[in-house]
Amino acid sequence: MKTVPVLIVGGGLAGLTSSLFLAGQGIPSLLVDRHAGVSIHGRARGINQRTMEIYRAYGVAEAIERAGAPFDAESGVARCTSLAGEWEWLFDADESRAWPEATAGVFCMADQNTVEPILIDAARRAGAEHLFNTELVDFDTDGEGVRATIEDRDTGHRQVVRATYLVAADGNRSPIRQRLGIARTGEMTFQHSMNIVFRANLSEFLPRRALFWMIANPDGFSGGLVSTADPDRWQASVGYDPTSESSADFTRERCVRLVHAAVGKDVDVDIEGVAAWEQSVGVAERYRAGRVFLVGDSAHVWPPAGALGANTGVQDAHNLAWKLAAVLGGRAGDDLLDTYDAERRPLAETLAPMIVAHQQARYSGAAEPEETDVRSQTLGAGYGSGPVFDSGYGPRASVGRRAPHLWLGDTALHDLCVDDFVLLCDSPEWMDAARMVPVRAHRAENADGWSERYGCGAVLIRPDGYLAWHSTGSASAIDLTNAIDHALRPGERV
Repeated sequence: MKTVPVLIVGGGLAGLTSSLFLAGQGIPSLLVDRHAGVSIHGRARGINQRTMEIYRAYGVAEAIERAGAPFDAESGVARCTSLAGEWEWLFDADESRAWPEATAGVFCMADQNTVEPILIDAARRAGAEHLFNTELVDFDTDGEGVRATIEDRDTGHRQVVRATYLVAADGNRSPIRQRLGIARTGEMTFQHSMNIVFRANLSEFLPRRALFWMIANPDGFSGGLVSTADPDRWQASVGYDPTSESSADFTRERCVRLVHAAVGKDVDVDIEGVAAWEQSVGVAERYRAGRVFLVGDSAHVWPPAGALGANTGVQDAHNLAWKLAAVLGGRAGDDLLDTYDAERRPLAETLAPMIVAHQQARYSGAAEPEETDVRSQTLGAGYGSGPVFDSGYGPRASVGRRAPHLWLGDTALHDLCVDDFVLLCDSPEWMDAARMVPVRAHRAENADGWSERYGCGAVLIRPDGYLAWHSTGSASAIDLTNAIDHALRPGERV
């Protein structure tokens, strides 16, 4: 029997980042995924500034930026009857990808199928173990942990894995969530779609490249088109009825006709793959069931408008990983893990209807709602009392919200937020106090923006970059110790 602290089921972005974040904090994990490897179908291309900020801290941001370089010239969303016809710009993105005053993370476009190998390599180098083509066939839990049976899909060989905790990153349909009987609120399917990956030279139809083309015409195409990192590889997505059709009905001939309809001209086409997916919405009624935690699409799902699905999943994993590390390392009680649900589920419940409204507006041609600006959605999410999002994101330190960005010499503040609490202070007395406490301490009074964003005194920042405590009083090792204890104490959330 194999024993690991954490078993992760699902090798998409949420599962792989769970593996990476745990490994970065010294927690071994085993990840199993039923697929043989990374899919050729590009998904979840928009990686927002907050996610890239997290990726910087774990040393993978530069590699992901290189993977996204082929998309640097793309912007905006267009609607048309075909690529060869006239385009209407639903929005022509004028928001800068870099917000240097707010974060060191820079928005990046990179296909999920190019990002996943980067995460796999980094997690394995940090000590994580991954078994692809391996399926979870059964599990049960008790007061001590999880007992799971996994199976190699090629050989049929089975083995038992004993883990303290299980992270379910097994997707929208999540067999683990269903096994646990966890329902989803607001659950609804909008559309069933078939993705068609194909190769074609479409350069003559592209006066510029969009992030996404929405295409509908009387020739039978109704759906979308996106590019990939390969300039001649594309992915079309069309609606279908799963009660009467399957991927087998999308023959090469039919797929070629659909591509021709989308382009508006009979070009040479090579079909590489077909896969079904669905646009739906739903948020799990709870993210924790004893020893099991839901992350990513197993916890929440919504349409792609705003590119917040995968980003939210990665940030779920980031929130959960430091708490698992604290508990497994003996620094906190198991009840700290209840704060994962308390902090992350309200965020998803707020985002779900907002994203649905945006998606429906895009397809109907109506004006998109303006309830929250992009920076608030990206950097302004908060935990605890008060609204989930800051109204009009402002870079002022507030307990329960992401610590405002600072440069500490050549290091961005959030680069430090990995495996320990961070103390920022403006006096040698606080530095002296910090030497008696297990905390990573930095003098910050000379950092550009310190006084405007933090005022004075000392602040304690959690390993996920959220502010846990702010003191303007005299330096005290006892106060600092109590602040850390409060952040780790079960049942008391920041």
